[in-house]
Amino acid sequence: MNYYRFQFRRTMTPGIRFLLISNVLIFLIGMLLPQLNRYMIVYGGLVPELFLGRLFLWQPLSYMFLHGGFMHIFFNMFALWMFGSELERQWGTPFFLKYYFISGIGAGILSAVIQPASAIPIIGASGAIYGILLGFAIMYPNRVVYINFLFPMKVKYLVMLFAAIELLASMGGAGIRDGVAHITHLSGMAFGYLYLLWNQQRRKISKYINFDFFKRDRNSKDFTRPPAKTPKEEEKELEDLMDRIAEHGYDSLSDKEKIRLLELSGKYPKHRS
Repeated sequence: MNYYRFQFRRTMTPGIRFLLISNVLIFLIGMLLPQLNRYMIVYGGLVPELFLGRLFLWQPLSYMFLHGGFMHIFFNMFALWMFGSELERQWGTPFFLKYYFISGIGAGILSAVIQPASAIPIIGASGAIYGILLGFAIMYPNRVVYINFLFPMKVKYLVMLFAAIELLASMGGAGIRDGVAHITHLSGMAFGYLYLLWNQQRRKISKYINFDFFKRDRNSKDFTRPPAKTPKEEEKELEDLMDRIAEHGYDSLSDKEKIRLLELSGKYPKHRS
């Protein structure tokens, strides 16, 4: 059984770093300037009545960077770091950020369409975070996390449980009572799933993905990349990277290439200097 271990790394992936810094910075500005914060929530939060009625088209994006309190932003950012870091390393920063924003923006738009007359602002990155949870469950369904740091559960079951809770809560009108946008959470999962499915079809590599949580495991192939290279091709790729370092220096490599260099160096240690 594969257990998920928290590992603080020397360098944070660039996409996660950008999202954490921007969210925390906006939260601190709002906390220090309460009057500005109220303005940001009304005009930057997703207000269906304003988005659809007055065409405040920026709101499905801006609402993702606003949070209602410390615990709200803490749990969102913690989940983003915990589950998003490995996805970004696996998928690469461009694809990861596309997935994040498509999940969050899609969740916001669908939430507004479902309740078009609502004047209550929707805020928070939770729609995108639930998309990240779904993506992690698809890639690593048998990883184990500890609920409240005590109770082990496989990620695939955890995500199913979350989805069921959000569905029941949205059907029972819990969002009106507890102020939580349950529909947005479900919508983030839905848009994340559809984007992965579309990406699979667009790249015509369906044989490398199986959306069945009960069969796919951690060693399944990455469906966001081209077919795996042969050992000779990987050794040639490593040699090319080392030649670039020798000629232009380590900083000439992109973040993705640096990660790839570490992967290949571990597989072919004889190439390391």
